[in-house]
Amino acid sequence: MTATQRIDVHQHVVPPFWAEALPAHGGDPSGWKSPEWSPQSAIAFMDSQGIATGVLSLTAPGVQGWSGQSKRDMARRVNEYTAGLVEHRPDRFGNFATVPLPDIEGSLREIEFAFDALKADGVVLLSNYGGQYLGDPAFEPVWAELNRRRATVFIHPGKPGIDAIAGMPGPLVDYPFDTTRTAVQMVLNGTLARHPDVNVILSHAGGFLPYASHRFAELAPGVRHDVPTTEELLRLFQRFYFDTALSSARIALPSLTAFAGVDRILYGSDYPYAPAAVGASFTAQLDACAELSAAEHAAINRRNALALFPRLGPVDSLRP
Repeated sequence: MTATQRIDVHQHVVPPFWAEALPAHGGDPSGWKSPEWSPQSAIAFMDSQGIATGVLSLTAPGVQGWSGQSKRDMARRVNEYTAGLVEHRPDRFGNFATVPLPDIEGSLREIEFAFDALKADGVVLLSNYGGQYLGDPAFEPVWAELNRRRATVFIHPGKPGIDAIAGMPGPLVDYPFDTTRTAVQMVLNGTLARHPDVNVILSHAGGFLPYASHRFAELAPGVRHDVPTTEELLRLFQRFYFDTALSSARIALPSLTAFAGVDRILYGSDYPYAPAAVGASFTAQLDACAELSAAEHAAINRRNALALFPRLGPVDSLRP
């Protein structure tokens, strides 16, 4: 492993019991294949990319194929499994806990257990749950509890309620769209403003939010009378954090940095759902960005994440 010591905020766990049960619970409606994964393969990938720690999250569809108590039970199993990985290798792994939304009561219970018993680093939420997006008033109790805990929330896209185009599985095109959809709704519906103590990370550089932010901020006050001014909307959009997973190409980075500022950008790989070679390609493009100073590269790779995950602070050495 190189001395970069990146903190990867967009890395996925694939618990074997979850992967085995998923086909009987609707499979992955996005059309993406479940990859091979093990803790050992994850560490090998991290070592190859100079990643000190991967903060693990369950990807979409999460536990959406389950229902009732079985959904709560699967979320608990996933969280306990991931917490076990962190307990064994706290230097290499972190844990974004899964919740059984849109089950509000079950989600509040799981948030309590994840933070108080498992010492989770944060929570992963999907961009939508059966067509309900994260700015929906129904989710207000969950946001209030996450705000009370000053939690870090990682938003991962899910399949929107539209048919995929043949030959174009959801992660190819639809996922960036769905991230944008939920982020804009959260701002327009006041979710972000009402909960200023939550740190929210958007996957894949926020979809196309940075690129189209001025479009949203200019148009929204003309179609809704319950939203802030254009200037305030832009400030709220800039409160999100943005990861670099699949998004650090030389064409994309200038737009992201111009909008978000370097201090709101975090390294992400999307391993293993993005094949190792793809993750390595985007990491190489990030490293090759000459427009960023050495200090700015260090901020994206590690320092910005330390503000969100202080337990991953400087270490003298890392075990192989």
